[in-house]
Amino acid sequence: MSGDSATQASSGQAAKFRWRMLALLSVAELFGMAAWFAASAVSPQLADLWSLSASESGWLSTAVQIGFVAGSAVAALLNLPDILPSRWYFAGSSLLAAAANAGLVVADDYTAALLLRAVTGVCLAGVYPPAMKMISTWFERSRGLAIGTIIGALTVGKATPYLIHAIPGVSWQTIVLASSIGSTVAALLVAIGYYDGPVAFARRPFSWALAASVIRVREYRLVLGGYCGHMLELYAYWIWIPAFLAASAARQGVSNSAVWILAFSVIAIGAIGCVWGGAIADRIGHARLVVFALAISGSCALLTPLVFGRSLLLLAPVVLVWGMTVIADSAQFSTLVTRSVPAHAVGTALTLQTSIGFLLTTLSIQTVPPVVELVGWRYAFPVLAIGPALGIWSMMILKRVHEA
Repeated sequence: MSGDSATQASSGQAAKFRWRMLALLSVAELFGMAAWFAASAVSPQLADLWSLSASESGWLSTAVQIGFVAGSAVAALLNLPDILPSRWYFAGSSLLAAAANAGLVVADDYTAALLLRAVTGVCLAGVYPPAMKMISTWFERSRGLAIGTIIGALTVGKATPYLIHAIPGVSWQTIVLASSIGSTVAALLVAIGYYDGPVAFARRPFSWALAASVIRVREYRLVLGGYCGHMLELYAYWIWIPAFLAASAARQGVSNSAVWILAFSVIAIGAIGCVWGGAIADRIGHARLVVFALAISGSCALLTPLVFGRSLLLLAPVVLVWGMTVIADSAQFSTLVTRSVPAHAVGTALTLQTSIGFLLTTLSIQTVPPVVELVGWRYAFPVLAIGPALGIWSMMILKRVHEA
């Protein structure tokens, strides 16, 4: 079925094909986003290779965030998600991300690695936000569940390099190249198998003012405020939890493989949180689910000093619950965005939201190393609870706006 004819698909066809499209996009996101944490998963090896400090290792992850911010900001300014065919935008971006990520294997030095990680982030800006718009064309109802499934899949994808790292004897080059192969597979899946659903968003000609018009919507600004609080916590947790677990396990004599498996698990379990959050939010309301998830994840951040250095029987439940709830609300912010702005601006609004949110992650990621130097890993994470607190405040205002 061609893209043009598929856009005119009937509601009956949507009911038949939407779950197939959800599965296809979920698998594509799982493979496509593996490149995001490829350098983070091998940062100990890269640190040894180039004699990097903890802060310099952190910049390997921050560079991806900065690249993603730049890529998504330019995409929003140029309206790319709303004027380019989603299928080709996604597929082309995923192929370029695969190439940039693979370049890390032949990087001569740390500076080259930082540049390649930034380029990878730029390319991934065409993989993550467009997928949320793409699946929304198939789901008018149950959209929270659909977007939650997509984000759950990309969460597992980001965690995959840690799982590969748990294999004894695997080289860091293998981990990086496996991630690039995943991004290539994602591009092929979408290029061959995806087409827009019956509730496709109308395209409009390019407009410099589109991004500004989105910002003027009050509900969008409140959703954005909640999302920013969420992002202040999320990526700092994801990036630094392996180091936190390693430092804690060193006091208990736990094996490195066990640490990497737990690191994979605390990120991957977020997939369950995303699907659960989407299913619940469609019934109780998206804003209410967001507040609940933020409250739980923020509480887990405050509890980490009590379980640091303790048995995994005490530590694992806290970090797993945190891993599940820290991402459970992410899809609901995106769902709220799709319902708060005009249909022709949805792609730009989602991309602008992610750009601003990821810009803040560069601050929180770089905040953790100085905290660790000052007070140690035991007290590294309570500062992240500031994000959920700010997010709850913004969402409570949004709930009052909805009630009014």
